[in-house]
Amino acid sequence: MYGGGEQTVSEGWRKPLDLVTTVDPNVSSTIVDNEHFCKLILYKEIQDSRVRIWDAVILVPNLLLLLFIAIRFNRARLKLRATSSPIFLAFYGLVICNVVISVIRCVVSMTVNAAANIGGKADKILWITVRFFLLSTEMSVVIFGLAFGHLDSRSSIRRVLFATSLIALTFTITQGTLELVLPDDTFHIPSRDFYVFGHGGMMFWFCSSLVFTLIYFFILLLPWTRLRDKLNLPTRKSFYVYVGILTTLNLVQSIGAGLLNYSQDLVGLCVVDVTAAMYLTLFTPLVYHTFLSEFFGVSQPSILFSYKAQVDDTMEDDTVSLPFSSLKTDSDYIYQNHSVYDSTQFDTHATPVNPLYAASLQSPDSITGYSIGSQETHIHVNGYQQ
Repeated sequence: MYGGGEQTVSEGWRKPLDLVTTVDPNVSSTIVDNEHFCKLILYKEIQDSRVRIWDAVILVPNLLLLLFIAIRFNRARLKLRATSSPIFLAFYGLVICNVVISVIRCVVSMTVNAAANIGGKADKILWITVRFFLLSTEMSVVIFGLAFGHLDSRSSIRRVLFATSLIALTFTITQGTLELVLPDDTFHIPSRDFYVFGHGGMMFWFCSSLVFTLIYFFILLLPWTRLRDKLNLPTRKSFYVYVGILTTLNLVQSIGAGLLNYSQDLVGLCVVDVTAAMYLTLFTPLVYHTFLSEFFGVSQPSILFSYKAQVDDTMEDDTVSLPFSSLKTDSDYIYQNHSVYDSTQFDTHATPVNPLYAASLQSPDSITGYSIGSQETHIHVNGYQQ
């Protein structure tokens, strides 16, 4: 009787002990092993370090772009100083902000424990910050091209940046609230009991991607509507290639988010992973290539850039003045269908080029000692002596 009772008691206590040992390591490892690849890649670490594969995928291209910008920074600085147009400086500043904040987010994500409460919130806030800068740039490029392409003043640049920043801030606050308060269970990691960043949830991602798809598709149709006569539409092919790429990206992304939200199809998760990686790594280089590479890559001083002499700060007007009314602004060269470098070679009757811009086309070492304010400096540009 005693022996049988002992066996019953021991069996009764053995089950909870077996359950505890099964839940902790065994079930957790089973969940990880059975996890879909497209979800596993979002939090899987490289050799059990804090460096996640997903962060490395995003960090490497952004680091390469940051290195490229750093190498060419001195040349870019000289060219930006040579033109009075603020649009190039605005685009260049947005590109730098995008790549720097992306690198910072990846580095912080690799150094904090995302499974911890504070570390997880910090990681999500940085994700939202990255989305804010990218969306501000995305809208600024389009709005300036459609509504302000014919203007080229500091006040118009500030108005565009303020408007797009306000819209982007509203969007990211909504996304951040959903992400922190109502996280999507699709991005819950049971083995570690935390949520990876889910872009505000699949419903929000689906609706926002669909809205952006319709907006960009409408922009692509504008040249074939009556609005083309009322708006100063961009005519450069590169602008519409840029819009077409974003249209396709948002369309595919909305399809993936819709599949995941409505049918729980993990193929949708793979689709949104690919589109998210492409957006986070290729969008900023796309903006640079489309709107800045030609300007920074010119090797001949064959553009009549408008410029004005330096005046006292109290007399400086907010709008950039042009020496000749027939000259187009620099924003026109970005958005309209004539290359910045299509002008013919200078002859004896040509308008002289800005001396500082001509100097910026040379290597920095070759213009050592150059002073724009020096009255003894003489620069010859095709027969003209400045």
